[in-house]
Amino acid sequence: MLLGTISNLNCNEHRPKLMPNRKKAPTIKDIEKLHLPDIPVHRLDNGMPLYEIQMGTQEVVKLEVAFLAGRPFEHKPLAARATAGMIKEGSRNYSAHQIADQMDFYGCSLSFPFHMDTSNAILYSLSKHFGKALPLLADMLAAPAFPEDELKAFIRRNQRKLEVDLSKNDVVAYRQITELLFGAHHPYGYNSYPETYATLNREDLAGHFNRRYNSSNCAAFLSGKAGPDVLKMVNESLSQAIQPGQAATTSMPACPEQPEAQKITRPDTVQAAIRIGRRLFNRHHPDYCGMYVLNTILGGYFGSRLMANIREEKGYTYNIYSMLDAMHYDGCFYVGTEVGNEFVGDTLKQIYQEMEDLREEPVDEEELSMVRNYLMGNFLTMLDGPFNVSEVVRTQVMEGLPMDYFENMTEKVRTITAAELQSLAQRYFRREDMWEVVVGV
Repeated sequence: MLLGTISNLNCNEHRPKLMPNRKKAPTIKDIEKLHLPDIPVHRLDNGMPLYEIQMGTQEVVKLEVAFLAGRPFEHKPLAARATAGMIKEGSRNYSAHQIADQMDFYGCSLSFPFHMDTSNAILYSLSKHFGKALPLLADMLAAPAFPEDELKAFIRRNQRKLEVDLSKNDVVAYRQITELLFGAHHPYGYNSYPETYATLNREDLAGHFNRRYNSSNCAAFLSGKAGPDVLKMVNESLSQAIQPGQAATTSMPACPEQPEAQKITRPDTVQAAIRIGRRLFNRHHPDYCGMYVLNTILGGYFGSRLMANIREEKGYTYNIYSMLDAMHYDGCFYVGTEVGNEFVGDTLKQIYQEMEDLREEPVDEEELSMVRNYLMGNFLTMLDGPFNVSEVVRTQVMEGLPMDYFENMTEKVRTITAAELQSLAQRYFRREDMWEVVVGV
């Protein structure tokens, strides 16, 4: 037996060992077509849709309820934001303290994020505790209390925060560029001030809630490991809590059409904030997907042209970026950065030069391939797990996009040509169409 064992060991020693070749990089494969999984849609008893993203292995559930209850649908400035911020401050049957204690006890997370067009309620819970947390959320969506003392505290907090924010050049520059692009009285353009908060009262919040938080004006998104029992609970709770009502409609005011440059001097600052931009469009526009790629090339990721020029080569700034901001009814494009006062002039020149280069010369294949791979990698992460998929589905549903929008967008990114990008740059990167704000110098 011993000899046999030794013999076997000796034989094993002469077998070739499979060692990785660390001098050879792994093969890089392009990401092919990406697809959202099939998303079942249910109609709750009150008529609202619920999208079920049944994925994942962890015993965790996310429920998100999204209402078209943002700025375009309010009757008074800041009413939408204040309503969303105050829902968690108590309901018909629970105080804010009781809600917080219960959520902490069961290890749940509850938030009410406010976006430009929507107000959302998001509940994360372990599957086994979901039935304990859901009634609290349902009670808040059925009858928020909007207590007067909490509203006064909300106003004071936001006034103090606003005073701090208005001391920052980048905040002032963003507020100014959006006001110039859309107009001072436009839902996407108006700015808040301490006195704007001071005019809010409980009736403003209750009125906005009663008009906009109804079953004709929202959708729910259930993701994670949620079995039939969870779906049944959601149907029973939300159907009772969210009452029928009218779907949100609005009319948007006209926006300014003549671009201008504005300078706000702040002699006590050593850095200036720059914003250059223009109005564009929402995600329904046929050029949106192409502009998404073009914006990435210009300033949408760390390897962008603006970063390579103004950060790495010139050393004027730590960060510079460009962004597409798509809303429900409109959209805008802008470039943002902060530089030393002595570099403002050349920074403006370089930004416009990068736009002009994209207008004059097609993007070479190496750069386009890099950007494609970067964006396709981002899209891949959007499909990584039920909660990420839920974000994609919610965006498509609340913006009225077709359910194959994600696939169409990824395909456009994968196949767009340099000639198409140059044509878009010639159409949308004209200097004479750009608004300009400099704060600080």
